[in-house]
Amino acid sequence: MCSGDAHNDVQSWHRLIFSIVRAASAKQRTNLSLDADLVAAARARGINLSRACERGLRAEIACVDGAQWKAENAGAIASSNAYVVRHGLPLEKFRRF
Repeated sequence: MCSGDAHNDVQSWHRLIFSIVRAASAKQRTNLSLDADLVAAARARGINLSRACERGLRAEIACVDGAQWKAENAGAIASSNAYVVRHGLPLEKFRRF
């Protein structure tokens, strides 16, 4: 194999990796209305607004998903709690505290 072919193989490999990374982290341009003072304070501190908004959205989605899970499983949770009240904790005799 000549060095030119190896170079082309490396370039092809890099193009493939970069296309996979781009596809995995596709961004969507979005217009948001944010409090002007909050934006100014963030910019003054060098905070990346897009990244901060993404983290906030992830946290909010997790919160909503958690509340939804609790609501969907409220019956099972209540049943489990009632069992513990009636019968105690399973394997309680093995606790060391």
